[in-house]
Amino acid sequence: MASINPGRTTHRYDGELVVFHIGMTVNKWWRPDQWMPLMGDMPRMLRELSTDPDSGLLGFTMLLGSRGPYLVQYWSSLDKLYAYASAPVQEHRPAWTRFNQRARKNPGAVGIWHETHVVERAETIYVATPPMGLPRATEIVPVASRHDRARARVADGRTGGAAAPAGATD
Repeated sequence: MASINPGRTTHRYDGELVVFHIGMTVNKWWRPDQWMPLMGDMPRMLRELSTDPDSGLLGFTMLLGSRGPYLVQYWSSLDKLYAYASAPVQEHRPAWTRFNQRARKNPGAVGIWHETHVVERAETIYVATPPMGLPRATEIVPVASRHDRARARVADGRTGGAAAPAGATD
């Protein structure tokens, strides 16, 4: 069991930050032949990414929704995320090909979805929790007195790699 961080903590991170949500929806629970293979593909991809310090994956959290599992992943670069997704010799491309082949034979049995967010600012607070989420993927730091409020944390939560909106000036 992970140790509990006493008190209030937040994260610190300076660099491009990409939050990637990916999951599957099990639409036909009675067809485990269609969704179980997907359950085996993701651990292989996560193991591959986690053992490569240059992959760009900072960390991840696996969750279970009412329609199936999904992951929240933290990436150091949008380019690294896209590079992994398109690399023919890594686990993702063959898994994606297998999914598409099964989906053509049994349409609608299982769905795949993802969302990609390039983050300009991020605010977090964790009270008496084990390391998790963005702080676990980056750096866990105590909440300082000047960051007692969410508004103060988000004001200082600019990530270093996010581009400023068009027309914005410093």
